[in-house]
Amino acid sequence: MYSYTELYTIRDWLRFTVSRFEEAGLFYGHGTQNSYDEAAWLILAALHLPMDTLNTFLDAVITEPERKHLFHLIERRVTERVPTAYLVREAWLGEYKFYVDERVIVPRSFIAELLRENLSPWIKNPEEVVAAADICTGSGCLAILLALAFPNAEVDAIDISDDALSVAQRNISDYGLEDQITPIKSNMLSALTGKQYDVIVCNPPYVNAQSMDSLPQEYRHEPQLALASGSDGLDHVRTLLQYAAEFLHPAGLLIVEIGHNRAELEADFPNLPFTWLEVTAGDQFVFLLTREQLAQSN
Repeated sequence: MYSYTELYTIRDWLRFTVSRFEEAGLFYGHGTQNSYDEAAWLILAALHLPMDTLNTFLDAVITEPERKHLFHLIERRVTERVPTAYLVREAWLGEYKFYVDERVIVPRSFIAELLRENLSPWIKNPEEVVAAADICTGSGCLAILLALAFPNAEVDAIDISDDALSVAQRNISDYGLEDQITPIKSNMLSALTGKQYDVIVCNPPYVNAQSMDSLPQEYRHEPQLALASGSDGLDHVRTLLQYAAEFLHPAGLLIVEIGHNRAELEADFPNLPFTWLEVTAGDQFVFLLTREQLAQSN
């Protein structure tokens, strides 16, 4: 039985939380990779402190209500394996913070890294991008990053889930982008007849059936609709490759994240000239195809 009665400062709580997380053998991957970073994030977010102020406040004494709240969150993280993002209702992609809850998966996408550079060198003039789409938008994070990268673009944020679109709308409003981003309910591209884009990005479900059966408990708190994609994890990607060309302007780009499925994808589509984009984890996870390359293969 654990008690918080002797924990007074943030330094005390940081030590206690790291110890609890290590003892419990938690799984990380929703924004952190280790117990220390996860503990620091949970504590700072729960106390409404900026993420870069840990050292400033290490010796600050926290109040009794704050201690009760922290203890409750830590115990839920340990006993229920609830991701910290859901506990504190926030997730980060780089410097950008987004509201999340259990209606959407916790944002994690290498495409966010590419959008920081305005998709350079594939797009020479970001101001010339006037239409963009984020398929499987979830929380709306990539749609928002598209809008910020391409300020002249009208952006469609597309998802099959009404719940996800509600979360996306909240984030769109938080960023003041209601005039630039339009949430659309659609099963992939099915409701987009007549639309064409300069850029389509997609971080679709891509977990295969075998991996779904062995997911850590943390991931089982996320909507399974947003994770599973058939026996080999490529059902959603196949839909994009079959139909995306008709939704792209000439020279338009399709950029898709596929997890660890590169070998299977290339084996299934040997005639497609995938360009694999370099991100922090390597060149195995995100591909690019032009409208013309897609059209020639169909």
